This record gives sequence, structure tokens and C-alpha cells, in this order.
Amino acid sequence: MAQNGAREISGTQGDIVVSTLVRESGFVMPQPHCHDYFELFYIANGTCRFFIENNMYDISGGDFMLIPPGVFHYTRYLGGSCKRSMIHFGKSDLGERIISLFPGGEDFFSSMRIFQAQEAYREQLDAHFAKMVSERKIADGASGQMLRILLQELFLLCVRWCTFLHEIPADIHTTDRQIVLAAQFISGHYMERIDAHDIAAAAGYSPNYLSRKFRKSVGTGIHEYLVFTRLQQAALELLTTDDSVTEIAFRCGFSDSNYFKDAFKRNYGVSPRAYRRRG
Repeated sequence: MAQNGAREISGTQGDIVVSTLVRESGFVMPQPHCHDYFELFYIANGTCRFFIENNMYDISGGDFMLIPPGVFHYTRYLGGSCKRSMIHFGKSDLGERIISLFPGGEDFFSSMRIFQAQEAYREQLDAHFAKMVSERKIADGASGQMLRILLQELFLLCVRWCTFLHEIPADIHTTDRQIVLAAQFISGHYMERIDAHDIAAAAGYSPNYLSRKFRKSVGTGIHEYLVFTRLQQAALELLTTDDSVTEIAFRCGFSDSNYFKDAFKRNYGVSPRAYRRRG
């Protein structure tokens, strides 16, 4: 499901990618997405809102978010500048010994996680990310292994310096509860012939008001989110069933197989048949 072809399935053989950027509140991601490698997101300062699998989470200075492969997510930046660092990696880049140090071991990496760095160590973590970014720029024959060692060191520092949230609240933002309800309704009914009126009714808003509020909060329209949800399920079924492309399209809520094929190629970069062969 990766949007770029730099990594292979589960990210086990791709390069480690790291970047540090400052995002302003006006920055908008092109579209919601998921990919086939892990993403570690760290906020040095500022605030970032994540929309993940029908829930919203705000993370701020000192917060980490770990996003596993295949998890739909989208980010928005709230109120002023936000300095964030992001790493893409595969589980094999860490190794079993480091994974075993986290709460629950292997299970820790099976779902989205939030953990918080103790304030006394945040400056050192910021410097560690800067070191990783510099190593990425060197890009010589030793860089791949150096980045792997630095990634492992970063996770070891997290074990020592971070507080892990054992239970992540299902609804942190009560003022956006209707948005969450709308997203949950789409997740539960995407295979049916639903429209904005059905979604608005589930959220308790008028269609026009919900449409404006959804786009402002999530950064994408209700229709686009519905289509992406359907495409995400279709992509999974292409890899896990032998059903025809048309059967999968109809089962996932598309009434026109040609529209499905065009939408799939726009989002995944290849046709449904090519995606199935590649998987």
C-alpha cells in the first residue's frame, strides 16, 4: 500500500528514511494515506493533530506516535509552527532484542502507539534526530548501516526516557465527537450505498454543516474519505481473495467498476490487477 516504491512489503528491505521539518498551520497534506512500513513521528515543539482509524489525537512537544504498516492516517497542524521529525523503517531494522524491551514486546508494534519523552531528555532526542538527518544526507556506503544503528539507539533511548500510554483514549477531542461518529459510520457502512445525508444523520449534523466541519477538522472532504475507505478495503481484498476486480469493487461500495479502477490508480499508482500481481 505504499505511496512510493522505495520500500518493500513490511519495509523489511527498504532504506530508512528520516526527515525533520517545520510545518506551519496552513500546511495541508495532499490526501489521507497508508503505507507498508512503520512510521515514527516525533514532535519537538508545537502541536499536530492525527486522524487515525476514525479517531483524532493531538500530540505536542515530546510526544512520539508509532504508526504500523497499513494504518490509514492523516495529519493537520494547529496554531503556529510545529517542528516534527519522521522516520520510515521496517521491523527488521530494529531486531528482536530491541523489540522485546518494549511493553508487550512484539505486540507493542501491532497497533498505533503514543509515548511521551520526559522533559529532561527532549533536547538530547532532538539532537539525535539531527544526527540521523545528517547521516541520511551523507549517503555513502556506510550510511545504511549507520542509520540502522542510530535508529536502534533511538528506540533504546525511548525505552529509558519515555512514558508509555497503556490505554489510548478513544475520544480525546470531545468537541470533534461528531466528526468521529461520521468517520465511524463510514467505516461500518462503506459497502452500502450511503451518501452525505446518511453520514450527517449518523453524526447529528446537517449535510452542509458536517461537510464544512469535516473538511476543516480532517483536511479532506466526506466523499473523499468515503472513497479512500472503500479503496483501502478493496486493496486488502485484492491481496487476500481470488475474487474478480469487479466483484471486489461492488462489494466495497463502488457502483461503477470503471470509476473504481480510475480511483484506485490515482491513489495507488497502479491498476487493481497490477497491484494484485505486485502483492
